[in-house]
Amino acid sequence: MSQKNMGRLAQDMKRELIAIIGRLKDPRLEGGLLTVTRLDVTPDLDVAKVYVSVMGRPDGPKPAIEALNRAAGHVRTEVSKKMHIRKAPRFIFVEDDGAAYAAHINELLRELNVNGGEEPSETEE
Repeated sequence: MSQKNMGRLAQDMKRELIAIIGRLKDPRLEGGLLTVTRLDVTPDLDVAKVYVSVMGRPDGPKPAIEALNRAAGHVRTEVSKKMHIRKAPRFIFVEDDGAAYAAHINELLRELNVNGGEEPSETEE
């Protein structure tokens, strides 16, 4: 399959994944913000690594990732039905901490701005 077709397939699959995950009824997935950030599919369509960002949960992202991995078989079946493909890839859900890292950097920059809001004085010779 060409690179262009793989990209289109991954994009369509990501869209279906978002819809299917939104319909899952697991208490570990409720509350907070769960976002599918990226989908990497192997060229043989055997495995798809799904990067998920989970924010705003007091218990952290780990329970949500575990719930998604437990539902991976159901998600695979649903993707296969919705996209009319004979064999959907095996989904592996992993945490994408890029958004959390960006939020942390923004917080550090905000603290620097608050604490060091004054301009340093220049000494003239």
